[in-house]
Amino acid sequence: MTFETTVREGICQLRRPDTRWLSTAWDGGYERADAGYNVTVPTGFDRTDLDSYRAERLGAAGVPVGPTLLTGVRMDNARRARDGPVTVVATAGLSNPAVLPVDGDGATSGTGDGADTAAWRPGTVNLLVGVERALGDGALATLLATAVEAKAATLRALAGVPGTTSDAVLVGTAPDCERAAFAGSATPVGAATRACVRDAVAASIDSHYDDGPPAPATTDYGVVTDRQTDVDRP
Repeated sequence: MTFETTVREGICQLRRPDTRWLSTAWDGGYERADAGYNVTVPTGFDRTDLDSYRAERLGAAGVPVGPTLLTGVRMDNARRARDGPVTVVATAGLSNPAVLPVDGDGATSGTGDGADTAAWRPGTVNLLVGVERALGDGALATLLATAVEAKAATLRALAGVPGTTSDAVLVGTAPDCERAAFAGSATPVGAATRACVRDAVAASIDSHYDDGPPAPATTDYGVVTDRQTDVDRP
């Protein structure tokens, strides 16, 4: 059974019965559920009772509660990529870039103050990842890292930033499928995930921005982590 994707009422559902999920959302961690979600929130969204909000939105759509990501990006801009056992759905909004200058990189964001904290803004680059392989908890965590790495590399190439201040990822494994012991970039599962993340993120950016992603310096929200640290030999 493959991971099935549906979009309605501002909700993207990635479904496969009895999936084992790992989420970086507000209530993240490991969880079993039949579906994971990416949900568009309205402009000016400022609710903090996120569990209740999720229950309201999913209940109104008639779907069971499961691990959920939130975004300000419309689901019209969601894009799906598939390769072998991997399905990835991405939404990409870059109104709140998280800039990380490296080796004199002069990139700046609209905050312009060097702060590494800022008010949460619902732009986000969100990923739903489903893998038709049975992964242990460690391998599922590695899959999440593989997806985040691919997201950061793609955004760096296309938008000059590794992410936004509110990116989130939800990865899922199918316990009843063929077992895969590892999910790093050199494995079949990892390689497929990297390619799917790259292509889904790029396609979502293309659908969201007619003239390409905004330059970090032109945005109103975001952070620049330009602080210096003390480095020595351990």
